[in-house]
Amino acid sequence: MSKPPPWRNPSAPAAPARPRAAALKSADTIVIATRGSALALAQANQVLAQCRAAFPRLKFELKIIKTTGDKLQTASLSNPSPELPKGLFTKELEVALLEKQAHLAVHSLKDLPTELPAGLRLGAVGQRADVRDVLLYRDPAQLAHLAKTQPASEWRPGQREKRGFPANTTLAALPAGAVVATSSTRRRAHVLLLAPHLTTIEIRGNVPTRVQKLADDPAMDATILAAAGLARLQFRIQPDGHLVGPGLPAGILATTLETDTMIPCVGQGAIGLEIRDCDELAAAVCARLDHFNTHQCVLAERAFLRAMGGGCASPVAAHARVIGHLIHVRAISFTHATPRRAEGSRPVREAAALGEELARQLR
Repeated sequence: MSKPPPWRNPSAPAAPARPRAAALKSADTIVIATRGSALALAQANQVLAQCRAAFPRLKFELKIIKTTGDKLQTASLSNPSPELPKGLFTKELEVALLEKQAHLAVHSLKDLPTELPAGLRLGAVGQRADVRDVLLYRDPAQLAHLAKTQPASEWRPGQREKRGFPANTTLAALPAGAVVATSSTRRRAHVLLLAPHLTTIEIRGNVPTRVQKLADDPAMDATILAAAGLARLQFRIQPDGHLVGPGLPAGILATTLETDTMIPCVGQGAIGLEIRDCDELAAAVCARLDHFNTHQCVLAERAFLRAMGGGCASPVAAHARVIGHLIHVRAISFTHATPRRAEGSRPVREAAALGEELARQLR
């Protein structure tokens, strides 16, 4: 991963902004590159709003770019082909940066490879959202209602019946043979560790598509999505457990999985801004948008992933938190026959070193 700029500790005196003043006088439009999925656009618009609030005299606009990952909707993410390029969801955005078609690229940090192309760096990390995963499944009351009000579909040999489960259902409480759909090797490994009586299958598509598949497809009983992604799409979990939001099917229940049950993937819940090394204007914007503690957390997590020799699809997980003047990281690796765990704390400035240390313990 590229060496980060010397981020300032929030408790230290504020540094003068004069070195960046010349860059901020540019009249050029600052272009923010993003993928075109609903979640990517939600994240990019969040960054766009922050940019306009911080720099009301500058002009900003979004540039939507289709990535390789968007085009390969049938490719397996849990067991990717060696022929697939790295950075499925980032490469085209990085090309736009290198060719000076954009000043910043907005990424879900969990998708951003730890090795960045020469000339690019992680310029800023926004304040982290909820890092937890959410288990989604069908409401049995909704299924009973549909059975009474809709004509039965023609039965086919081998066809499964849709199943529902009560609110607050956990992975361990799902019945033997229940099918959990996920494209994440980390989530799959966690599922089988916590509830070996379950079965997993792969699922592709954006967040709304996956929720709709859960509602429609009797071949799956549950799926797992990130809480941060659901929230950024304006989906919310009601007190009775129902997941509601624009365009969502009725009758989907949700159980939030705590981090001591399922450790998040590296960078989960964080938005990263990638920029060119030499772009002073983009660097000045990033200096205002960066959240110090979150940046240090993802530095630790990404250092761990890089030292493990893995990428976004690796069956490992790490979760960092800043507590006082220390950064604490918990990690797990499923790369051996038996899962291995490690955790530790160091001063915040030693975030990357801590991540590397934990990787050495788990390799």
